[in-house]
Amino acid sequence: SKFKLLSLLNICSSSVNKLCPVGCASCSALNGCLSCKPRLFFHLELDGMRQRGACLSSCPWGHYGTRSPHINTCARCKEDCAFCFSESFCTRCHPSHFLFRGKCVKSCPHGLTSNTLMQCVLQGEGLHCEVGDWTDWGPCIQKRSTRTYRRGEETRTRQVLRSPSVYADPCPHVSEFRKCFITKR
Repeated sequence: SKFKLLSLLNICSSSVNKLCPVGCASCSALNGCLSCKPRLFFHLELDGMRQRGACLSSCPWGHYGTRSPHINTCARCKEDCAFCFSESFCTRCHPSHFLFRGKCVKSCPHGLTSNTLMQCVLQGEGLHCEVGDWTDWGPCIQKRSTRTYRRGEETRTRQVLRSPSVYADPCPHVSEFRKCFITKR
């Protein structure tokens, strides 16, 4: 009867906190979360042919969070964008797309190439330093500041074959020193 249905609805809404999934401020059996506890994001999830509300600490893959005084919600990123910071700023693209200035593009603009993260960068950007082999150790030379007889220092070097680009790691050291004993002639 109509009275039983209204009574059931009252029971459900009065014991909301016991029946709701974690994070929900209010919910229904049919629709899941209807509102969220503070700081959580409201997200609609597909459950078969139905959508159910969920309250999450962060938005899922392919969505970004929007905050307002009344409700925090998850919104879907643009179609070609896998991760985004906002509706207009993508941080990672789906395969076959490249990231350029926060947008996903089918190919990098002229003068740019893609790196391993599928981002469009200047050609040559991200090139690492390349160094040659070490030379043999040089002669043992007595240092002028050293007063100890027969002690010296020898050196070996290597050349930089390719300098690194601006964003790559710097070159390792190109000279080494070690202590040695000067042999009599």
